[in-house]
Amino acid sequence: MFRKLMAAINAFLAVGVLAFGTPAQAQAVKAGIMTCNVAGGFGFIFGSSRTVNCTFAPGGVAPQHYVGAINKFGVDIGYVEGAVMAWAVLAPTNNPGPGLLAGTYVGATGSASIGVGVGANVLFGGFGNSISLQPLSVEGNRGFNVAGGIAEMTLSFQPG
Repeated sequence: MFRKLMAAINAFLAVGVLAFGTPAQAQAVKAGIMTCNVAGGFGFIFGSSRTVNCTFAPGGVAPQHYVGAINKFGVDIGYVEGAVMAWAVLAPTNNPGPGLLAGTYVGATGSASIGVGVGANVLFGGFGNSISLQPLSVEGNRGFNVAGGIAEMTLSFQPG
């Protein structure tokens, strides 16, 4: 059963990646790593909303802090104690200035938890839709949950 569930989630994510594609942008370069702590909570069958606290670590400069929310629309059933997600950030420059990652990101999402779980998210957006959180986030979570659908994450810059 778990194997079938993971196969369905992987198929969903593959379709989501093809449907969203990569936004038109100048040569994107890896600008750093974004790590987000996601609050725990219940999924409400048709979606969920959880707060996020993120740190962007660009190479060679001070980390930047962001707060916001991730909303999932689609199937989201169960409870997650919390999660940590990490993305490679692709941007038009390898040194995005403070606050440049603020904005709204949209893409495909899928996760499953039975005790310890995993998930994947593909999100595009940010400053002028020029930022990609790529290629897939790595999400580690604990709980009993299954989710798949569309994700929207909104981030606000928190000056240090």
